[in-house]
Formats: sequence, structure tokens, C-alpha cells
Amino acid sequence: MKQLLLLIGCLWLQGLSAMPTDTTYEAAINAWQAQREAALVSEAGWLNLAGLFALKPGRNTFGSAPDNALVFPKGEAHIGAFILENGQVRVEIAPAAEVWQDAKPVNRAIIFRSKAETPVVLQHQSLRWFVIQRGERFLVRLRDLEHPAVQQFNGIERFPSDTTWRVEATLEPAAPDFQLRVADVIGTVSMQASPGAFLFEKNGQPHRLYPTVAGDELFFVFADETNGDSTYGAGRFLYAPLPDAQGKTVLDFNKAYNPPCAFTAWATCPLPSPENYLKLSITAGEKTWGEH
Repeated sequence: MKQLLLLIGCLWLQGLSAMPTDTTYEAAINAWQAQREAALVSEAGWLNLAGLFALKPGRNTFGSAPDNALVFPKGEAHIGAFILENGQVRVEIAPAAEVWQDAKPVNRAIIFRSKAETPVVLQHQSLRWFVIQRGERFLVRLRDLEHPAVQQFNGIERFPSDTTWRVEATLEPAAPDFQLRVADVIGTVSMQASPGAFLFEKNGQPHRLYPTVAGDELFFVFADETNGDSTYGAGRFLYAPLPDAQGKTVLDFNKAYNPPCAFTAWATCPLPSPENYLKLSITAGEKTWGEH
């Protein structure tokens, strides 16, 4: 009997050592947050955005001089022109301006054919730009690698990590033709496929959120009762694993994060769909940042 109790005790201790501890979880969340903040200040991050310019059909001159159709905040007075024709954008560079693509000088080039393609990024001094499409609109997204926001960034305040905000959710499949209405901050509205609602319980009450599918993950844009107070007014984002064979996933609200529009006026963020307004204060994840 004594040996049996000893064996049971050893197995119990081994089981405890295999379970993730709060310390381990906190370290994982801290590592996730550090990676996210590093991405924000990277060349491809949101903090260096310096402009978002709508293109009109035909010729659109650009540069820092006020007589351009697109006035950049810095750089040569007259850099060149974008020409939008039949859903295609090409660029013509002024002879006196130096513009590069992958360390090669650019004079004339097609820089946008389809939003499915990888954007062509052009460089001029500390500026970088490329074309994006939102609905029927074509826009030039501008970055400045010397943007003050990058230098001034000192992290994002967040709620203390709390494992009770790591909740199991179960898929309630939608009808085959169901689509989620998604609007963005510039007024574009699209209908996007959604697998259905994910139901979870918090404080004894049922709640549900509708995602879209982004690659091999679920993507949620949600609002809750902390918005406009301790968290960003236009909601937050959250990724979660695809559901397993039983239709279950885990929503870890400690990884709820601010959309790009919290950091810059030049992003085109999706807004929470009407179905994704939670009557719940989610005191987990990132708090609001800045003044946007």
C-alpha cells in the first residue's frame, strides 16, 4: 500500500509538471506581445504610414509641391505621375527624381494590375509607396521610414493576463449561403463568407461571435462594452485556431488587439459587424493607444 501511494504521488506530481502554469502562460503572452510590437515598428508596420491617396481615372501627379494632385509630406517637389486606366496603374517618374524598386532605378513601370498580386513597392528617399484596391477604389498607401511615430512608440498598455479569458467556443454552423456584412472606415462594404457563430459562455451568460476565415485561422472583428473607455472605440481584432472535428476552438481574449486604425489615420480597417457587438466587458488584451 505504501508503495502504491508513493507511485500515485509521483504520477500526480508529473501531471502537475506537465500542466501549463500561470507563469508559463504569462511568458507566452509577453512573447506574443513583444512580437506584435516589433511588427508595428518594422518597415511593413502600421506606425510609419504617412498618407493614403485616392487615384482618379487618368493622370495623377505626385510630389511634395502643392500643385500636385497627390501632395506627399516630403520628397522632391515633382516626383512623377500615376496613370489609372482600366483597373491598371502605371507610374511615370520625372527625369530629375530618383525612384527605385529593389535597388533598380525606375522611369516607367506598371505597378498594379490586380489586388491578388503582390504590391510593387517603390522607394524615394525615406518614402515607400504602393497601390491598394478597396472595392472599386484605387489608393496609394505611403510610408515614411523616418516617421516620428516609430521613434516615439514605447509599447501598448494591456490588461493583466488572465487565463479565465481563454474560453472554449463551439461552432453553430451557418446556412450555406450565409455571408457576414463587413464595412470599413472608408465606407466600403463587402459580404464575406463566415462558417457561422462561435458560442461561448462568460459569467454564466451565453455569447456568440461570427468570424471570417483568414488562411488557416479564424478572424474576429468584435466590439464590447469597454470600447471608447479603456479600449479602442471601434473594436478590436482576434485570431483563433480553426475548429476541431467537434467544432470547438479556443478564444484567447488576452490576445485581443487594436486594429491598425488605432495607430494611424491612413488605414482602412474593417468595423465590427452588427452580430459581433458583445454585451460584455472584455477586460483582456490590448487597451487603447494614441488619439486615433
